[in-house]
Amino acid sequence: MVFERTTPPRPVDVLEVFPELAPLARPAIRLHPRPGSPSAGESSVGGPLLWPAEEPWPHCEASHLHVDSGFRESPAEVRLTRRMRVRQHADHSRGGMTPEEAAVKERNAAMLAERLAAGPPPADCPVPMLPVAQLYLRDIPLLRPPGQADLLQILWCPYDHDPDHKPSTALFWRSAAEVVDILAAPPEPYEVNDEGYLPEPCVLAPEAITEYPNSLDLSPQMLAMVEDRSRWQAAGAYVGSSEHADCPRDFYDVHLADAPGWKVGGWPPWGRTDPAPRYCTVCDAQMVPLLTIASHEWDGGEGHSWAPREEQAAAYAANTVGSCCGQSPSRPTKVEVGSTDNMQIYVCPASPEHPHTDMIQ
Repeated sequence: MVFERTTPPRPVDVLEVFPELAPLARPAIRLHPRPGSPSAGESSVGGPLLWPAEEPWPHCEASHLHVDSGFRESPAEVRLTRRMRVRQHADHSRGGMTPEEAAVKERNAAMLAERLAAGPPPADCPVPMLPVAQLYLRDIPLLRPPGQADLLQILWCPYDHDPDHKPSTALFWRSAAEVVDILAAPPEPYEVNDEGYLPEPCVLAPEAITEYPNSLDLSPQMLAMVEDRSRWQAAGAYVGSSEHADCPRDFYDVHLADAPGWKVGGWPPWGRTDPAPRYCTVCDAQMVPLLTIASHEWDGGEGHSWAPREEQAAAYAANTVGSCCGQSPSRPTKVEVGSTDNMQIYVCPASPEHPHTDMIQ
C-alpha cells in the first residue's frame, strides 16, 4: 500500500462505559478506497481483475430493460464526464471541453449513434458484469477463503434487479498463483443503468478496527442500558452539550457503533430497516457480513468524525461549505447504491463457497 488512512479515536471508550458489550466486539477492516491506478496484482475497488484469459468473463443472464433503463450512457461516456468534472473542480476558470475531451466526446457520440442505429440488444441478452472489488488475502487477512484461495473478486451487473432494484452481484474465490495469462481487455456492458453503478478505480489502505453493533442489533436489555443517561454520566463519558444529549442512543450509533464506508467483516450498517438474519441456502447456517459496499465513506454532520485523521480537514470543509463539480471527499469510489447508501454481501461461515447473498440496507 502506498498511503495510510487512520480512523481517529472514538470520543468515548465504549468498554469503559459499557463493559457488557465486550462479547459483541467484532474485528473489521476499513478499506479506505481512494482514486488511483491499481493494477491487476493489487487489491482495489473498481480496478482491473486478475482474471484468467482462458476463463469466460462473467455475464448476467437475467432479463434487462435496455430501452427503459433511464440512463443511456456507456461506461466510456461516464468516465469522460468524470474526468471533465475533476478538471473543472481543479480550475473553475476553465469552462467547456479541452480539445482532447472534445475528441473523446465526438468519438463516444459516434459510437452511441452506431449503437442506437443498430438498436439495443434484446432484453434477454447476457450483460458483461463490472468489477466492483478485488481483495488479496495478504492485504485483508480477515478474509476466510476456501482451500488454497487467496483472492476474492466481486462483480456486479450495472442494471437494477428485483427485489431491491439494485445491481446483482457475483463472487469468485481463486488462487492468484494459478493465474498465468491475464485477460487483457474484458468486455463491458452496452450501458450502465446508473452512473453510480460504475465504480471509480481506487487503491486501498486497509485498516484493522474493532466494531460494536448498531443499536438495532442490541438486545432489549442492552438497548435500555445504552439509552440510560445515568450510565454515561456516571462514567463521565457523555458530553451533555452534544446535540444527542437527550438521545444517547443516537450518539452511540453515530460515533461508537459500526464504522461507515467500505469494509470487510464487522457489523452491518443498519439504518432504515430492522436487522434480519440471512441463512445459507445450502446448509441453513446463519451468514455473516463479508463486504459492505457503501455510497459514502462517512456521513454528513457529526458523522464526519469517522473520516480518517489524514482527511479530517477536507471532511470538515466539505461538511461546512459542501462540494462542487460532482467532487465530494466522502464519495471517492463514485458508487451510489441508492438512498439506502449501503449494500451488504454475506458469506456462509461454514463454507465460503456456498452461495452468498446481498442485501440492501
